[in-house]
Amino acid sequence: MALSILDWVIVVAYLVLSLVIGLYYTKRAGSSFENYILGGRNMSWWLAGTSMVATTFAADTPLLVTELVIKNGISGNWLWWNGMIGGMLTVFFFARLWRKANVMTDVEITEIRYSGPAARFLRGFKAIYIGLFLNAVIIAWVNVALGALLKIFFDLSDSEVLLWVGAAMLLVVFYSSLSGLLGVAVTDLVQFVIAMVGCIVLAVLVLNSDEVGGIEALKSKLPVGAISFFPEIGTKSSGTTLAISALSFFSFVAIQWWASWYPGAEPGGGGYIAQRMMSTRTETDAFKATLFFQIAHYTLRPWPWIIVALCAAVLYPDLPEADKRLGYVMAMRDFLPAGLRGLLLVAFLAAYMSTISTQLNWGTSYIINDFYKRFIKPLATDKDLVLASRIATFMTMVVGMVVTANIGSLESAFKLMISCSAGVGAVLIMRWYWWRINAWSELTATLAPFLAFWPLKLINLDDTAYFLALTAFTTVSWLLVTFLTQPDSAAVLQGFYSRVQPLGAWEPVRKALKAKSQANIFIELGACWLLSTFLGYAVLFGLGKLIFADWAVAALFLGLAVLLAFSINWLLKRIESKQI
Repeated sequence: MALSILDWVIVVAYLVLSLVIGLYYTKRAGSSFENYILGGRNMSWWLAGTSMVATTFAADTPLLVTELVIKNGISGNWLWWNGMIGGMLTVFFFARLWRKANVMTDVEITEIRYSGPAARFLRGFKAIYIGLFLNAVIIAWVNVALGALLKIFFDLSDSEVLLWVGAAMLLVVFYSSLSGLLGVAVTDLVQFVIAMVGCIVLAVLVLNSDEVGGIEALKSKLPVGAISFFPEIGTKSSGTTLAISALSFFSFVAIQWWASWYPGAEPGGGGYIAQRMMSTRTETDAFKATLFFQIAHYTLRPWPWIIVALCAAVLYPDLPEADKRLGYVMAMRDFLPAGLRGLLLVAFLAAYMSTISTQLNWGTSYIINDFYKRFIKPLATDKDLVLASRIATFMTMVVGMVVTANIGSLESAFKLMISCSAGVGAVLIMRWYWWRINAWSELTATLAPFLAFWPLKLINLDDTAYFLALTAFTTVSWLLVTFLTQPDSAAVLQGFYSRVQPLGAWEPVRKALKAKSQANIFIELGACWLLSTFLGYAVLFGLGKLIFADWAVAALFLGLAVLLAFSINWLLKRIESKQI
């Protein structure tokens, strides 16, 4: 598909703007390792929160949503919508703790929370496993999504696609390695605005095209259940009906949100979400940033993607099973006029670049802070660490490109990520709230899914039963190891408690320190978590009902959201009064 001169002007202007922002923050990023990795811990809540949202909007995200919606209808989104439950848990129970911890990375917390050789090994292992190898998988599937877009957009060959994706990565490496986290966050802000405007424009154009005919015509052309927000119990997807199974829905809302780890939805926070929380000015900023992220990520952003996906299901009914995700890109190709093609291409480039820049910066923070500095060069200066970080950024890019060619379906890659982390989430939550968790617990939870991965495959379970079996195996394994191994040293436990002051089952440590129990706010925090989860889903479904012109139900959902917001605000004031 040819781009007009106006399209190319828009693309070039965006690329130049990204480079200028990166160059502007180069000097500040190079002044210290903390400035490079955490922006000097001086980020406002709105910038940190927007950066979180922008990072989770990658080039693959609309394509994944399209794949889910075409195969299973809107209810297929529960594969990731369930993450709001754990996300809101992070807001009220973990955001302030991460800022209090005052660490450079979330992996560093292992040697503050745990003791002994197992803690040291766990820190080094996670630094390389997550920071390099797992990060390379994430980068690869984001690259595949961009490649799919470019291939259809410009009718490129596979070798040409790899060349252009590599060029895009080099551009991101250049500005992100120079600017550090603060430059990445500022470019995230710009990129997110561009990406969302582009996606909204596309949704409006495709929905109101002659081929679709508006929202009422779209609904009449879709299979039964396609626009249902919840699965119909006992219903399976067929040619005329779309839904996820009742067991899958149960797995998503009752198990997956706490059991699995994947970027942007780590139970208890973690990864680049923890990095943004730790980069804020205060604990309150960390709280506000994470709350804003949950609302924007789960409730405000998905609907333009979902609308285009539903339209694609009508427009391209004969797409092969493996290419369902490409319906989104085909809609871009077929319905965008000159000028807007450049805007949408820039929108996808912005989404791609915001994710890749964060993955590179975040992965580098693990490799340098938790491996290089910790085990290879403990006395490294800030200048040494910044230089090493820039080299590691390039190295991570190379590994990501090598892995890119081996990623298939986006949905399959997403499910693989969830399967390989099945059960580890419980440890990541409980290590903050139960003193008895130790390094062996977390190490076991990290490795157990891999031990059971292939044996369970031989049983030929469906996806949901397979995930539940993996989770059960992992959970039993780490609980057994916890009670069969010794607790961490009293000195480490007391040091962690004094630094972070967590709630929960820390009574032996509290008694040793003669610390005051904070159980009096635990119930209020739990109520805030539950009410905020209902608030998020009320806004999500209320907006959806508005789009589908179901005015009465939309008013009911949005009215409930307002009531819940006032209730949460009252509870927060009550908590604050108890802490004074």
